[in-house]
Amino acid sequence: MLVHPWDAPHDDAEWRTWLSGHDFGQLAVNGPAGEAPFVQPLHFAYDPSGGEAVTHLARPHPLWPALEASPTVVLSVVDDYVFVPGPWQAPPGAPAEHGTPTSFYAAVQLRCTAHIVDDPAAKARLLERQLSHFQPEGGSARPAVGEAPYGRLLAGIRGIRLEVTGVRAKFKYAAHRPSETQDRIAAGLAARGGPRDAAAHEHLSRRRGHDRPDGPASPPTRA
Repeated sequence: MLVHPWDAPHDDAEWRTWLSGHDFGQLAVNGPAGEAPFVQPLHFAYDPSGGEAVTHLARPHPLWPALEASPTVVLSVVDDYVFVPGPWQAPPGAPAEHGTPTSFYAAVQLRCTAHIVDDPAAKARLLERQLSHFQPEGGSARPAVGEAPYGRLLAGIRGIRLEVTGVRAKFKYAAHRPSETQDRIAAGLAARGGPRDAAAHEHLSRRRGHDRPDGPASPPTRA
């Protein structure tokens, strides 16, 4: 993922705050030589204090041999994406038709070392972590080895601990555009009111002015 200085997070808190509100992404795993990579959509629970995410998949899943052979993976999360019509991006004083259409989006890519969890008790603890994240109100039986109703189902899954070793994050919201252009884009998003337009408007408003062409630029983030 290309990250221009003006699209980089202002600090680690920015991407961590955004990621804390997202728990569904795509796990990319290198395929065997000569074959395409596996890209698996999945829910995950991310723990920034421990620097890892946890998830699980069915034991018959075809990606396990690839994951065992190459445990370096990427967990990719993308959201708040919108299409920006060309006229909204026209430079000040230029004809509207000279503006360049583009996409806005927020993205975090976690480079990870995957650790497969097969021990039944460890799998139960991993599922507890996921349940506490996704269903903190309770209402489901506790996953426990040998206990109904989930104990017998533990053999049908394998857990994954994703140890985060690096981060690439990007917030592409016209931070390098002149104020007049940013105002036009913001007005367009507010007027259109489509899916994710409000989120994109919030990103643009929050980030505007931080990374202007005549000001300091933020470097791409690292873990």
